[in-house]
Amino acid sequence: MRPIFLALAASLALSLPAKADDVTVAVTAIVEHPALDAARKGVLDALTAAGYKEGENLKFVFESAQGNPATAAQIARQFAGDEPNVIVPISTPSAQAVVSSTRDIPVVFTAVSDPLGAQLVKNMDKPGGNVTGLSDMSPVGEHLALIKEILPDVKSIGYLYNSGEANSVSLLAVLKTEAEKAGLKVVESAATKSAEVQGAARALVGRADAIYIPTDNTIISALEGAVAVAEESKLPLFTADTDSVSRGSIAALGFNYYDVGKQTGEIVVRVLKGENPGDIAVKTAAGSDLVVNKAAAEKMGVTLPQSVLSRATKVIE
Repeated sequence: MRPIFLALAASLALSLPAKADDVTVAVTAIVEHPALDAARKGVLDALTAAGYKEGENLKFVFESAQGNPATAAQIARQFAGDEPNVIVPISTPSAQAVVSSTRDIPVVFTAVSDPLGAQLVKNMDKPGGNVTGLSDMSPVGEHLALIKEILPDVKSIGYLYNSGEANSVSLLAVLKTEAEKAGLKVVESAATKSAEVQGAARALVGRADAIYIPTDNTIISALEGAVAVAEESKLPLFTADTDSVSRGSIAALGFNYYDVGKQTGEIVVRVLKGENPGDIAVKTAAGSDLVVNKAAAEKMGVTLPQSVLSRATKVIE
């Protein structure tokens, strides 16, 4: 079946009249990668645990923007027109698109580092309107402390990010503040699309002592390109999200995104049961895992200290 007919079929399926006890939850993400996919699974499982079962009394619709902001805006407009019970945008770009598209349909965002900076809400405690959600603001200071523990002689951190993603720009400001406290220099290298990630990583070789990748959807979707550069040049690479460690980063201290999704799903359930999203405070995700990759460390010329290995939640051999 051609893509255009698939899209039409999906739109018609969402628009079909539902039974009185049915609910529709429409989910969208700027791109598909392990962390965002895990968050989506967590949302669905939280709904299931609350009695909303897909195929019985729940329609769970998902659309990916495939990394394209224009597509994200198109999906947001489609969802607004279809009028589901709740829209769940995963990631900052998708959340911005959805919030711009509707003032009436409840929106519960997730995996958004800085909801205020992204102008999704005006107040974290009393968001007002039709929007609330979950922030995954990274513990950047703890990330730098971990990097310094693994690399005691580190002097400069290469920040690999998409300068067009509001989430990553907000995290850069936090990184600069924390790096100054830690006596570290920040070296920026930007990629605005996945095809540019490997080149942007290569631009940090010889300019930084380590690469730090934030929860940036563009970079993480093409992480293998950055990892290849890091291995070839023996430039240690660290990520903010733990799902990327199995893909080749040395270590990450962060959230389990399946748990982030479950926490988000619990908010969605509250909205489905009648609470006004604008009256629900925006929460920051709970939980923190330390995941390390011994094989990746060896490929980049790094020996992980026992102090890190002994407290790791998960060690990838």
